Amino acid sequence: MTPAAIEASGLGRSFTVAERDAGLRSAVGVLVRRRKQQVHALQDVGIRVEPGEIVGILGANGAGKTTLLKLLSGLLHPSAGSVRVLGHDPARREPAYLRRMALVMGNRYQLQWDLPAVDSFELNRAIYRIPRERFRQTRDELVELLDLGDLVRKPVRNLSLGERMKMELVGSLLHRPEMLFLDEPTLGLDVAMQRRIRTFVAEYNRTRSATVLLTSHYMADIEALCQRVVVVHCGRVLYDGDLSRLGERFAAHRDIEVTPTDPGVDLSGFGECRPASAGRLRVRVEAARVPEVTTRLLAGGGVTDLTVTRPAIEDVIEHIFTSDAVDLRVDGADPAGRGAPATAAAP
Repeated sequence: MTPAAIEASGLGRSFTVAERDAGLRSAVGVLVRRRKQQVHALQDVGIRVEPGEIVGILGANGAGKTTLLKLLSGLLHPSAGSVRVLGHDPARREPAYLRRMALVMGNRYQLQWDLPAVDSFELNRAIYRIPRERFRQTRDELVELLDLGDLVRKPVRNLSLGERMKMELVGSLLHRPEMLFLDEPTLGLDVAMQRRIRTFVAEYNRTRSATVLLTSHYMADIEALCQRVVVVHCGRVLYDGDLSRLGERFAAHRDIEVTPTDPGVDLSGFGECRPASAGRLRVRVEAARVPEVTTRLLAGGGVTDLTVTRPAIEDVIEHIFTSDAVDLRVDGADPAGRGAPATAAAP
């Protein structure tokens, strides 16, 4: 069996934070006695990622996505559990591990603000001790792939947000990492620039066989790059599996589009009814009722055409993160080790 690129079991991270009420009295009170609270950013996370996979990490703000990437890259130490990345313990920050991974954060910059990016690239070459010939080859290849041209000679502060993000990618990949952690790499970019970054990441994964973990609030990033997603909710893994199956598991409803023989027909008895396109009607029903409702619609003889559609992935994700109670029972583990069961109340 091929060793996993990432293997974590029971991984957790907690923080102790100070808290106080608003007002002057509370501000004075904390000088005498501080109140502290234990916050569990991640709890009992189990995940296995094979070499060369691109895995999307989904979650609402504060769900623990960035904390997970920081644990895997070694910026944070786990409070519980164990994790190995490329055979290394990330928390030890061994040079042999750091030379094989890269962490790119869409809201953090490593390049020197007042210098041209090409100077920062030279600094990275020295830090990673990259042979000069290999450095030039890799730099020129990345600059060409991202269509940067002479922009590398402009001070970083004079670049647009999208141009800076592309420079950050070049700087992070000069040492040809096998493991790439991308935290919101397309944050704030326009549609064309997002597409360019996605194409670049896919090409880097293909040519270097790199393993990629990607977080993004743009579902276009996830759908374009990831067949597998891990959904993190309130610090726990809610789902780990194929993106295509996410809707099947968590979608609470289905839309049934019909072409009625009588445009004035009333279908409200079947479910929430509203107009669709070109004289069609859309009936929204609970997922479990789809077989019953479609049978009744067809048997009634008042419909000439019928199509069942699943909600868009964005709607499914919104449903997951806005539900008052979410079932945290994860799919049973498969041979790849995915989906370590978690315990929680049913919805």
